[in-house]
Amino acid sequence: METFDSTKRSLFEILKDVHSGKIQLPDFQRGWIWDDNRIKGILASIAKFFPIGAVMLLETGNESVRFKTKPVEGVKLDNEVKPELLILDGQQRITSLYQTIITNEIVTTKNEKNYAIKRWYYIDMVKAMDENCDLEEAIISINEKKQVTEDFGRRIVLDLSEKEFEFKNLMYPVCMIDEYQTWRLEFNEYWQHDREKTKFWDAFERRVITSFNNYMLPVIIMKKENPKEAVCQVFEKVNTGGVSLTVFELLTATFAADEFDLKTDWRKIKEQFNPYKVLSRVSNTDVIQAVTLLATYNNKLDRARQNIPDEELPAVSCKRKDMLNLSLEDYQKYRDPIVQGFIKASKILVENHIYTARDLPYNTQLIPMSAILAVLGDKIDNLGYKKKLMQWFWCGVFGELYGSANETRYALDLPQVVNWIENNGPAPKTIYDANFSPSRLHTLRTRNSAAYKGVYALLMDDGTKDWLSATKIDFRTYFSESIDIHHIFPVAWCEKNGISKDDYNCIINKTPLSGRTNRIVGGEAPSKYLVRLQKHAGVSDEEFQNILKTHVLSPEFLYTDDFENFFGDRKEKILQRIEKAMDKPIPRDAVQAEEGVYIDEDTEEESYTFNISGPTQNTPPQLI
Repeated sequence: METFDSTKRSLFEILKDVHSGKIQLPDFQRGWIWDDNRIKGILASIAKFFPIGAVMLLETGNESVRFKTKPVEGVKLDNEVKPELLILDGQQRITSLYQTIITNEIVTTKNEKNYAIKRWYYIDMVKAMDENCDLEEAIISINEKKQVTEDFGRRIVLDLSEKEFEFKNLMYPVCMIDEYQTWRLEFNEYWQHDREKTKFWDAFERRVITSFNNYMLPVIIMKKENPKEAVCQVFEKVNTGGVSLTVFELLTATFAADEFDLKTDWRKIKEQFNPYKVLSRVSNTDVIQAVTLLATYNNKLDRARQNIPDEELPAVSCKRKDMLNLSLEDYQKYRDPIVQGFIKASKILVENHIYTARDLPYNTQLIPMSAILAVLGDKIDNLGYKKKLMQWFWCGVFGELYGSANETRYALDLPQVVNWIENNGPAPKTIYDANFSPSRLHTLRTRNSAAYKGVYALLMDDGTKDWLSATKIDFRTYFSESIDIHHIFPVAWCEKNGISKDDYNCIINKTPLSGRTNRIVGGEAPSKYLVRLQKHAGVSDEEFQNILKTHVLSPEFLYTDDFENFFGDRKEKILQRIEKAMDKPIPRDAVQAEEGVYIDEDTEEESYTFNISGPTQNTPPQLI
């Protein structure tokens, strides 16, 4: 099937169809943004009969590709007009030409400094006829008073505020190109049919006006039979604006065709998310993706109940094309369960000491997690179910599996995790794929790593208490005590004693403490600052020892300032916590099989995934 036609159409034919509403814009098109210089540039190009690029239009009439539409900026329609064609590429050019040539109204644009300005456009007829002058120099714009001034407005050097002044100064208004015959008659009358002026006009008409009147635009027309994802993909590929549209923006235009305001609905969802700090970075596209995941999952289940063969069942998927094909009916059906899924996920993560979006290892993992919780509903309150869910979660974190190319994993996670939890089915692929190497702990130095955040959360498990206040670190104290992760052996002491930066800066030498506690720690040896901390805390030796032990360490190595034994001991204790969270063994003799060298996390953003080697299983899990 041919997906498009190519042809040529008269510039004025296109502009008149724009004026009548036959040609409009899909609502997802962003506003007109061209500045004064670009407008003058395109007018000059047409005057010189130079190409300005093709225009791409989409035929309307496909019920599966319905967008809310809007007229080109500046068009005033008396009644609602259903367009025959929509502009996919060429909006800025078409709008600029429409406003300057057709409307006969002042154009609101901006200057090179991005300040809003209002301009009338003229062609300097003398310069336009000068063979030694570039036509670009002949295109001018002047203010709303139609005056050019000097000396801070005190002296008028060009006045076009009256039509007679236009004739006198030989300045042709661009907005009269379509009515050039009327202007010509009045021009000749003003000059009393002077022979030289008439000849001058005739030459100007042949050189400039004819260029506009005879200008043909290459036009590519996408046929209405094209699917929505093809239309959206083509739009983004050819759009000269350079700003990629989100799925949310495209769906907003699609749903608006059915009188549903997705932007308003998103604001309502954000209000529901506001009390939950873990959800502060959830985007509208994240919600759309989760809804799509749930919708395709349920669609597959519904079809399976109809005894449709497995090979003919639709796929569980939430890729871009699937999101673009999400129906309003499915969105409205699964929106609330997904919103509640996100909220339930937030509450469960808080129970596991992930208190803010900043502390969340992967924001992306919330997408399948919300869908899983939408399916499970209140069943997740079952302790065994919740334990399984968190095993899947921690395997994703410490396997570092959600850094990129997540859509395929989401589609496996939802059916596999639900089946595993509800029906005691095979362990999900995410659990099978997750491996953690002991050497990885040495490389975890900043929050740029998901595994770093994961360890930070695990360090607050089992009743971890602040060294000074002796209060348990929980949701309330996390914020009231300004809890953050800090060095155990201070940086100053480590540098003074020749400890490697790679060792003292990694997660093994860090623990959650209040800001006040960290200030007392300062830069001294543990043996010194611990004495001060115990004194401030006002607790017995035994009590203080027990407080220290909640931080997954052996106190004796701190009191002897023994960094080496502290480091090895705490590394082992942290590995045991990771093992417990993943419910998978970590071989202590595992060798890191790198495809390269670990990136220094002090300078890199969280945008990569490490290839961690580890134990293998003889039999892979069954994929659903």
